[in-house]
Amino acid sequence: MDQAPVRVSPLIKFGRWSFLGVGVMYGAFHQNRLSKKETAFREIDNKRKAERDAKLAIEKKVAADREIKELEALAK
Repeated sequence: MDQAPVRVSPLIKFGRWSFLGVGVMYGAFHQNRLSKKETAFREIDNKRKAERDAKLAIEKKVAADREIKELEALAK
């Protein structure tokens, strides 16, 4: 009962390979576009992180100075 495999039309083969090629090209294009967007987002995040870290450092220093003043007031 071993039957010979069905011969696939050359047109169907060409269509399959064409769609595969188009899909690969679309994926490469889409990946390139998304990676450019991600790079821009990371640059913005790095700038915001630097600003946020500077702000937190200032707030920490103010809180530490305030705590020292409160401790000096309690010690008197």
